[in-house]
Amino acid sequence: MNENLDQTSVDIILPNYNSFPYIEETLNSILDQSFKNWNLLIIDGNSNSQTQKILDKYKEHPKINIIRLKKNMKAGFCRNLAIKKSRSDYIAFIDSDDIWKSKKLSEQLNFMLKNNYHFTYTNYMPFVSGTKKKLKEIKPAKFFDFETFTKNTSIATSSMIIKRSLIGKTRFTNTKICEDYFFKCQILKKVNYAYCFPESLTRYRIRKDSLQSNKLRNFY
Repeated sequence: MNENLDQTSVDIILPNYNSFPYIEETLNSILDQSFKNWNLLIIDGNSNSQTQKILDKYKEHPKINIIRLKKNMKAGFCRNLAIKKSRSDYIAFIDSDDIWKSKKLSEQLNFMLKNNYHFTYTNYMPFVSGTKKKLKEIKPAKFFDFETFTKNTSIATSSMIIKRSLIGKTRFTNTKICEDYFFKCQILKKVNYAYCFPESLTRYRIRKDSLQSNKLRNFY
């Protein structure tokens, strides 16, 4: 491991709305990280009481900051608010229904520090919630620039880590779908290349309900 890893910090951004069937598993996967110098920003869009009850279990945790909005403002707005409040060296993103392996942050941050990369992502394993259906591991390209990304958008947001200074004033659009696509395009225009850590460190949930069932379709 890179000796600078001990001096590195990461803010994890999690937009949330009515995710009570899944979010506890997501939060526990963050708490289980072998890398410990993280802070979690949960932006909650006035979720239902079932979700609030789960969030209340974590509100006293010293590394978790829960910001409750008065209404649901979509994922793009929530991520932008968290970016404004972020102060760490790096920013990682996770959706409220995805799951990280325990070595996700340590191995990916070590990969970034070792190679001086400012934007990275990983392989990931999609799974359909509530079924035993097996899906193939997604292995994005070894690297993307802006041009190649517009033809193959297979970077999963929940697998990304970006150096905070690179983001600057770049923000997500506040649309129903693909709000992260435009953000990634703008970051790639700045940094030129994003690089893949070629291990599957994220389990990427495909829900059978609502827009979440379109998650994979957005990539291809």
